[in-house]
Amino acid sequence: MKDFNPEQELLHARREFGEHGGVAPSISRSATFTVIHPETMPEIFEGQKGPEQGGCFLYSRHFNPTVDVLSRYLAAMEGTEAAICTASGMSAISCAILQLCRAGDHIVASESIYGGTHALLESLLIQLNITTTFVDISDLEEVSSAITPETRVIFTETMGNPTLTIADIPALAREVKGRNIKIIADNTFSPMIFTPHQLGADIVVYSLTKYINGASDLIAGAICADKSFIQELMDLHTGRVMLLGPTMDPRVAFDIIQRIPHLSIRMREHSHRAITIAEMLRDMGVKVIYPGLADHPQHQLANSLRNNSYGFGGILAIDCGSREKAEQLMDILQNQQQFGLIAVSLGYFDTLISCSGSSTSSEIEIKDQQRMGLSPGLLRIALGYTGSLDLRMEQLKKGVEKVLL
Repeated sequence: MKDFNPEQELLHARREFGEHGGVAPSISRSATFTVIHPETMPEIFEGQKGPEQGGCFLYSRHFNPTVDVLSRYLAAMEGTEAAICTASGMSAISCAILQLCRAGDHIVASESIYGGTHALLESLLIQLNITTTFVDISDLEEVSSAITPETRVIFTETMGNPTLTIADIPALAREVKGRNIKIIADNTFSPMIFTPHQLGADIVVYSLTKYINGASDLIAGAICADKSFIQELMDLHTGRVMLLGPTMDPRVAFDIIQRIPHLSIRMREHSHRAITIAEMLRDMGVKVIYPGLADHPQHQLANSLRNNSYGFGGILAIDCGSREKAEQLMDILQNQQQFGLIAVSLGYFDTLISCSGSSTSSEIEIKDQQRMGLSPGLLRIALGYTGSLDLRMEQLKKGVEKVLL
């Protein structure tokens, strides 16, 4: 386990007061901002001045005071020099990749990633002549063999969706050291549990919609990296975030800011419930996938990479064997046992259940699902923390006994 303490870093960063001394930061909803001296405006457009270079805010697609507060908090939590917030997780991923890659470039990507990201890499970027090779990210020889002179990015999820494959980021960093290749790590499944930048990733991306926000009531994303890359993304002429315009609404930023202080408490409870329920399922003879289990093939790796005291995350998977059984179990768990809700996404305070192969991974062809170890009956359970743990365990047990045992 690593010594990096994201809670402590956040504590040092949270020094923002409202406009009139409020304990919460102010919401700055202005789309545009006054420039006091006319000669300042061309200097801002030329990149010579900004809020931190003797200038001022200009336009909220460029920078916004409230969104900047959230960006600073996320950078502190990730141990990066800077961060930029976006309107969704997919916009964060897209802008980061497009800032690094040009026509003719190549990406090596984990095969165990969100279906939307897979579609972006396989179906959309190919139209820009940016190609991708999908690999088992846990097989370092396969990763190494896939790298070509045109490779510019290794893209992975720290904890893969939905198979929960753990990426050995330090080993990946050693593999690309000295080459013109950047590692992008999507850490949506495991904020605070892993800090990919501390492990060797160059860029960390998030869907803030999930755990970091925690209420399933907004869509948002973020890119955390060194200051020079964030400045590239916001360049007036070539910055992908600036030109593509996935702007975060300041009201969204404010809501997330207010929820970050209890993220660590939520992650601990998600993880506590997950390991307790995973052990129960294992003891029942159910085929359960959870990296916190001692018999999980990547347990030791996950344990060596994670930060102390946050557990192994709030997501586990049950292999029901077939889509029909998975759907039968979901029906019972939602409509008879009230264990959780049949819904995509994760990080909510109530449990969300989905059959990944026919939902969030449906963009991935069946043969590729099989290659990545995604069974048609794989049930992804993103555990919430409402209701007593004993009650939730009993509800799940009754459903599993009816369908799988």
